[in-house]
Amino acid sequence: MPLYIHALACAFGLGSWVSINGLWVELPLIVNVLPEGWDLPSYLTVIIQLANLGPLLVTLAHKFCPGRLREHLVIYAVLSIGVVACVLLAVFWKNTTVILGQPRSTAFFSLTFFLALVDCTSSVTFLPFMMQLPAKYITTYFIGEGLSGLVPGLVALAQGVGMSKCVNVSHVPDNFTEPGPPIFIVETQYLPPNFSTEIFFSFLAVMTAISLGSFIILNRMPRIFELSTENLVPDTDAVATICRGLEDPVDPVPKTNNPEEEEKMRNTALLSKPMHSGYQLAFIYFMVLWVNCATNGLLPSVQTFSCMPYGNMAYHLSAALSAVANPVACIIAMFFPKRSLVFLGILCLLGSVFGGYNMAMAAMSPCPLLQDTPLGEAIIVLSWVFFTGLLSYVKVMVGVILRDRSHSALVWCGAAVQAGSLLGSVIMFPLVSIYHLFQSGDVCNTICPL
Repeated sequence: MPLYIHALACAFGLGSWVSINGLWVELPLIVNVLPEGWDLPSYLTVIIQLANLGPLLVTLAHKFCPGRLREHLVIYAVLSIGVVACVLLAVFWKNTTVILGQPRSTAFFSLTFFLALVDCTSSVTFLPFMMQLPAKYITTYFIGEGLSGLVPGLVALAQGVGMSKCVNVSHVPDNFTEPGPPIFIVETQYLPPNFSTEIFFSFLAVMTAISLGSFIILNRMPRIFELSTENLVPDTDAVATICRGLEDPVDPVPKTNNPEEEEKMRNTALLSKPMHSGYQLAFIYFMVLWVNCATNGLLPSVQTFSCMPYGNMAYHLSAALSAVANPVACIIAMFFPKRSLVFLGILCLLGSVFGGYNMAMAAMSPCPLLQDTPLGEAIIVLSWVFFTGLLSYVKVMVGVILRDRSHSALVWCGAAVQAGSLLGSVIMFPLVSIYHLFQSGDVCNTICPL
């Protein structure tokens, strides 16, 4: 297992969602500049879902034109678009256009659509591409995918996004006949960032360029890698037999000199002898749908509502540590893989319980349970960490299971990922942005009944 291939696979996965994750963590600074203000997240949700046009077209191409879509060309295109869009965003993100008498952030919205197109399409192209590498590298890819949320979050934390303090501000009453004494009111003041939003967007461009460079190397490597590791030990050797059994328990495909033909024969053999029944496959895809619905759609929309009533520290810790939990869960899955569907179902249920607690605290905002207590802060932070970590482990292991089945299984896995994310976003958008069922709390001014 050459470490540099693991590093390349990790860097390749880093480009999957780094751009959109970066936009979300930078929102506290962006909303203070763009005219839409705090309505901006609802616009972003709609734009990101419109970008599902990309994975829809890729999935339809696989369905109606099997074998004709050149995935590596699609990946080249989307990652190149991502780099260009991030560079243009760093230059033009503040530009507005007057539409119907109101200034609108047309440049920001247009470039966000292209970034979302890149990230959404990665779900149905990056994973199938990983079929060209041995199964052990797909876990490393998921680590990189987890880092696509962690790295922008850490950079935003170093930037000081959303940090605030409570200050006493004096207000003189507007009474000219009888001027009274000044009134002191506690207000929340946001601290200036350590570096600009333009630098942050430039960082996203660099991360996407690293992913593109890693893919270029990986795309030229698989055939050479397979041939270089083939027949290093005679087939009669017991060690080689055991190793092949561990890495590929069912391998009815004879060795050939044509790696592409060998891969096609392996996929055909796996499809002809499925490792899971129809009910088990339905359960696997249901877990994919639900895990991504929860982690990409339902819960991210209410994280601020569930954490901010406990204070800025609780919010930043929950965001940072839950982002760390994702790659940590991927690393655990690499060294302690468990493919039992019963075990994965139990982990999925436990993660959903923690997600339910987070949703309940968001619904009770601005006065959740155990507010203003260290125990309440610790519980909400740990709940977000376990929610993210458990469901991330399930996501990785389900991806490994489907990878061992066939190329088309991974394509449909990516489609289920996007369908789940879309479902969660469609459910939460009207609840948050239209009906306003969740109320934000001001740490400095919210007074809750005892």
